[in-house]
Amino acid sequence: MIETFELRKVFGGRGGGTIAVDGVTLDVGRGEVFGFLGPNGAGKTTTIKMLLGLVHVTSGTARVLGLAPGEPAAMARVGFLPEHFRFPAWLGAAEFLDLHARLYGMPDARRRSRIPELLERVGLADRAATCLGEFSKGMSQRIGLAQALLNEPELVILDEPTSGLDPLGRREVMEIIRELRAAGTTVFLNSHLLSEVESTCDRIAVIKRGRIARTGSLDDLAGAQLEVDVRAEGITPEIRARIEAQARIARADGAHLTLIVKNAERLPFLTAALVDGGARLYSFAPRRLSLEEMFVRIMEESDAADSGPPMPKGPAR
Repeated sequence: MIETFELRKVFGGRGGGTIAVDGVTLDVGRGEVFGFLGPNGAGKTTTIKMLLGLVHVTSGTARVLGLAPGEPAAMARVGFLPEHFRFPAWLGAAEFLDLHARLYGMPDARRRSRIPELLERVGLADRAATCLGEFSKGMSQRIGLAQALLNEPELVILDEPTSGLDPLGRREVMEIIRELRAAGTTVFLNSHLLSEVESTCDRIAVIKRGRIARTGSLDDLAGAQLEVDVRAEGITPEIRARIEAQARIARADGAHLTLIVKNAERLPFLTAALVDGGARLYSFAPRRLSLEEMFVRIMEESDAADSGPPMPKGPAR
């Protein structure tokens, strides 16, 4: 559904310029919910705009639904909700959707059924005649989502779709994304709310300074690594040394230790190090890293790599 190879965008004149996106290689499959993550200014929105043909590509290639970005035949099958939108304040909600439906060339009968259906789905059925200028930020976000789904797209690109929504609204958007996936629709999702990405996305790519730092499923990104919360007393220097032979001590606060373990096979050796060494073990709780923790570590690893010698560049897949 989306393929890019060494996609690059430089803003500025011939004498240099600012590199916004630097060699992004991605592939997104049909029916996949794909998360696109990164800090502010990493190049997420610029990448999305290149995929939609809204920003000219400096170099590299991109294909959306098998066609070049911006091709009308592809865009007719794509829904898009930008992060920063400006809707005509004088149009009512139903009028706004009707305008976009006409631009899509949607038949009259389909418009009459599709528009009320979407207004109901995004919780705006009672606001069909309300002018968009009277909408709150959250209501505007909802009507924007309805517009993105209007043409029953094969690919939906959502740039911060829950911005401005309350917890109930965010939950409803996540439910809609899951429904889209169940129907075989591909979703390309940019969100800074990592818990939402973690609960909905099949795979993610992490971008930093215009480059892909990591791509894969959550399990791929976490690998076999575990975090272990330990509460124990009587940890001597000898016990600590035995622990450090099996794990990295991320935090130590009195009787509480947080350990980073490369794989579950090391857990029995850690408990043996504590118990056999004479420590009083009260709790030992291993868990997978959350997406937020993985994201922070990927950013830290990226910083470390940037400060070291140049690394060979490989594909992001």
